[in-house]
Parts: sequence; structure tokens; C-alpha cells
Amino acid sequence: MAEKQEGIKIVSDNRQARFLYEILETYEAGIELKGTEVKSIRQGKANLKDGYGLIRNGEAWLLNVHISPYQSSGEYFNHDPRRTRKLLLHKQEIRKLIGKVEQKGLTLVPLKMYLKNGLVKVTLGLGKGKKLHDKRDDIKERQDKRDMERAMKRY
Repeated sequence: MAEKQEGIKIVSDNRQARFLYEILETYEAGIELKGTEVKSIRQGKANLKDGYGLIRNGEAWLLNVHISPYQSSGEYFNHDPRRTRKLLLHKQEIRKLIGKVEQKGLTLVPLKMYLKNGLVKVTLGLGKGKKLHDKRDDIKERQDKRDMERAMKRY
């Protein structure tokens, strides 16, 4: 899970998002966090599975992302694991997203959470929900690719 490249350590990866959504664009955003949340993320205790992004009053928010409470601190200093967190994006990016999210069927999905030069970042994908037959096509395509690789390996 800890993959390093150019000062980047991936903490959490939402692999299911690419299966459920067709990702049209990606954005990198910072997150407004509390101290215990940062410590927990550094330990790799974050889960993006059910998370999604919202744009409210010209601000971007990350909802339903689970960051486990930090073990070494007391109960008083800890945070709510599923609290709403503010995303840090440029105003022009937010304006662009407002128009696209209001279109039918587009949603903001967190794809990866990682540490970049000591700062916690999230890659957001602007996604369109896939239908059942699209998911089946993806599975079939993956299986065909695997079969071709096996055949090439034998020869």
C-alpha cells in the first residue's frame, strides 16, 4: 500500500471508484484536517470507499470519508471519523466543477489520498456512473487481456 515516487506516499486508494464510475477528469486538492487526523493518515488509517465530494456555497467538501481516531491520544483530543472536511481548491477550479456537477449524472469521487512533501492531498475524479452492461464489458475486457498475456507467455 505504501508506494513511493517523487516524495509521494499513497495512503489510501479507492480502486472500486474506477469500476463504478467512468472518470472524465481528475483534480488534486488539499484537505483541511485536524492534528489527530493527520497523525492517523500518516499511519495509513484512512478509507475512501464510501466517500464523495460536494460543492456548497462556493466551497468544496469531502463527505463520508473514514479516518480512524488516533490511538495514542485521549478521547478528548480525537475527531469524529466520518466528519465533513473542507477541500482546498482554487476558485476557478470550483467554478468549473459547479457547472459540471450540476449536469445530470456527474459526481465528485475521491480516488486516492496521499502524502506529497508532507502535506495530505486527495485526487478527486469527476465521474459518471456506469451502467451494469458497462461494468460487464470492463470485466470481459480485463479477462480477454489476461488470456492474451497468458497465450503470449507460452510462445
